[in-house]
Amino acid sequence: MTNVSGNASYEYSRAALLAVTEVEAPLEVTSDDLDERLADVLRRLKLPPHLLQRVAGVRARRNWDASQDFQEAAAQAGTAALAAAGIGPERVGLLINTSVTRATLEPSVAVRIHHMMGLPTSATNFDITNACLGFVNGLMMASTLVDAGQVDYAVVVASEDASKVQDATVENLHASTTNRGNFMEQFASLTLGCGAAAAVVGSIEDHPDAHRIVRGITRAGTDHHDLCVGDHRGMYTDSTALLNDGLELVMDAWNDTPAEWAWKDADRFITHQVSQLHTNAISESAGLPLDRIPTTFPVLGNVGPASLPITLVREMDELSAGDTVVCLGVGSGLNTAMLEIQW
Repeated sequence: MTNVSGNASYEYSRAALLAVTEVEAPLEVTSDDLDERLADVLRRLKLPPHLLQRVAGVRARRNWDASQDFQEAAAQAGTAALAAAGIGPERVGLLINTSVTRATLEPSVAVRIHHMMGLPTSATNFDITNACLGFVNGLMMASTLVDAGQVDYAVVVASEDASKVQDATVENLHASTTNRGNFMEQFASLTLGCGAAAAVVGSIEDHPDAHRIVRGITRAGTDHHDLCVGDHRGMYTDSTALLNDGLELVMDAWNDTPAEWAWKDADRFITHQVSQLHTNAISESAGLPLDRIPTTFPVLGNVGPASLPITLVREMDELSAGDTVVCLGVGSGLNTAMLEIQW
């Protein structure tokens, strides 16, 4: 790791992305469905319908059903990623779970996923939680350990269940004390969705046709730690400040990257999925063409740290060998992370 101005900068020499997969949650919940559940609140506050579509660009999101929970979905995604990479579970040396969602404070979410995937006792397993940046942080950690020769193969997973916070938000908004300000503080909770993703990291020497993980950066703006705070009882967000301060942090980090990295000329920018407003703001501020920024939030909402890898999965067929892919996002806290992958 080296420091580039206010950024922490990481260069990788051996790490490669072997596979990335998603598991789609089965139940669609449209924004019209939520409008119906909140119809009396919208009428009382004199708020127009279709705010989620008009303001955030989110038409739908997905939920798990009774047949599968988020941990089972994470294990399914991880197993599918190993199969796609052609790697047996007995060869995995590291499992990192990066989900925000957790069923218990103790033990870690990773332990159940490790068990369900049938990983060996020698496979280290733990959680990295860092709001919506967890998956990128997990890829960076896995790449560092593969580079160092500490593990041959690492699996990074993320799986989110937004149904509890979604239901709690609807209940909260029905309180007689809710006003327009309270409504907008909890508005972002209604954009959340469920889904799972996983990736396998190994070495480029053993897999010369894989996608090399080249370099990355992180930058902290933790003086903004109180802009978005949530748990299963609800999520409260200062949306305007989160957009403005988050964009400032992203641009500070972006502008501090060395010119020779030439990230502005990348073939694809895979971003954490928040809203159309956030996507447009990053595109305009960094001068990135919108046609190089694929989006999944219109149909999946914000799936937390799983959003970015899910979007990469859905864009893979449009990528060609040699393409430069830059993954970037900002997470509550605030923190930002960016990672270059040579496709």
